[in-house]
Amino acid sequence: MAFVFIISAVAAVVTALIVVPLTAKRKNMVSSLIGVAILTFILLATVYYLTNLDRNWTALWPWLVLATLTGMILSRGIEQKAKGVLFLTSLIVAGYMLFAPFGNADEKFEVAKMDEKVEIEAFDETKTPASVPPQFARNKMKKAFGQVPNTSYYELGNLQIQKVNDEYVYIAPVEFSGLFKWWNGDVTPGYFTMSATDSSDNPEFIEAEMTYTPSSFFHKNLERHMRMKHPTKIFYGDVQLEIDEDGKPYYIRSYGKFISARNGFDAEGIVVVDPATGQTDSYALADVPAFIDGAVSPETVSLQNSYYGKYIHGFMNSLFGKKDVKLPSDEGTEANVSPIFGEDGKMYYFTDFTSPKEGVDSMLGYSLTDGRTGKATYYTGNLEDSYMDSQGALQIIEKKFIEKKWEGEMPVLYNFYGEASWLTPVLDSNGFLQNYFIVSAANPEISVYGNTPNEALKLYKTAIQRGGSTVDGSSKAEEKSVTGSVVRVFKERVGDFTQISFLLDNKENYIVSSEIAPLAVYMAEGDIVQVTYLNTGELFLPVKEVTIRGIENK
Repeated sequence: MAFVFIISAVAAVVTALIVVPLTAKRKNMVSSLIGVAILTFILLATVYYLTNLDRNWTALWPWLVLATLTGMILSRGIEQKAKGVLFLTSLIVAGYMLFAPFGNADEKFEVAKMDEKVEIEAFDETKTPASVPPQFARNKMKKAFGQVPNTSYYELGNLQIQKVNDEYVYIAPVEFSGLFKWWNGDVTPGYFTMSATDSSDNPEFIEAEMTYTPSSFFHKNLERHMRMKHPTKIFYGDVQLEIDEDGKPYYIRSYGKFISARNGFDAEGIVVVDPATGQTDSYALADVPAFIDGAVSPETVSLQNSYYGKYIHGFMNSLFGKKDVKLPSDEGTEANVSPIFGEDGKMYYFTDFTSPKEGVDSMLGYSLTDGRTGKATYYTGNLEDSYMDSQGALQIIEKKFIEKKWEGEMPVLYNFYGEASWLTPVLDSNGFLQNYFIVSAANPEISVYGNTPNEALKLYKTAIQRGGSTVDGSSKAEEKSVTGSVVRVFKERVGDFTQISFLLDNKENYIVSSEIAPLAVYMAEGDIVQVTYLNTGELFLPVKEVTIRGIENK
């Protein structure tokens, strides 16, 4: 509070000197100066406390305009001319502040500029994507709320995905449900955790008392506590809960700097608060503790996506010509972006971009932003194909289950078997998970759904092959070899190639395309074959090479 009093006091004195005519009678002038200063001090201190406004002098520019205008009107003679100059100066400052959004488009684009690539790496089909939709996880946590002591005092807070001990989980704090509940409860009892990959997992309540929370009031309100400890920092985005590997909770919030004047935002670091003790620390993005996955807030990522999409050729082009302009999707689960985890274990924010032209559902590209560093990559996709955007994928799901009134949530683009594909959880009208839907972004007629992501993936591989596409899986499964006798064989024409499924005397099933092994079309029961395959654990193991004894050697 000391900083609030200091800046309010200084501003109050300056305001009084500007507003009160200094040529008035001494007795009236002194009393007026004191009165104006006290009134200004009370007003500014109250505004600062209630709004959590940063304590930088630039935030007072509207007050400066009002004060100089009032001082000019009340003054006479030479003093009026001098204060008139102050008023004109304040108008110049105001003009700079107000014009900044129209003049810093190029700087915003440079801040948000992304590396560009064609396509993300193929997904390892032996893994399970973190694809449990947050709405479904939230519903399950609400149904498990009976685990919370004094349940009537609390409600479920914001959901956050995180990697903890190599497991992808959702975290949601228990928050106060109102002023009087906070007054009586004083501390919140803990948080819920639930798997982000296994929809059958049940939420677990973890006890961890927290005093400084977003739903607390007065000096224990988390955002106010952060502001008091860091009065001049520029925050952007909501506070988020993260837990370390031992399950201890921390609240974090992104801070940074304005692009110019008081407009735009560029993330520089985070403030971390121990909600039990109020201990507060700040870290630059390069020094963020290892357990924190979402150092850059989703609101910041969404803002920078808009910079990158709109301002490629400046501000005027974003309004009129719109050359190369692309709009980020609003289908994300947090501030129009969707947090996902890559195979490297890092959290990324996913966003797809579409055309500003109405009625167009073609995707222009998509981006992945590192949640710890804010570094982003823009993927153009195969320029020879026209990719469907996330809204188009959701419309297909809506039409597919129109009678049941099921809808998709959290569509995310993956590279499945070399095919750009939308994976989308499907929820019923009550928000409960029904299945996982996969549809090709380039060939929307290829689509499947299954009870789990991995079941849907297996069906999708078959659907791609039936559609005549090449399956270019990027499995990290162990490569093995086996020699055996063919017990059964089945051949099916798929597009321009033949798909051969065969069973060996080791009781294992294998599958290969004639595109990979052309002479496999001659395979017959009783043949002795040498097979190199990937041990993916699937019912039909994908073959990389096959040699038929008596045929290949001739």
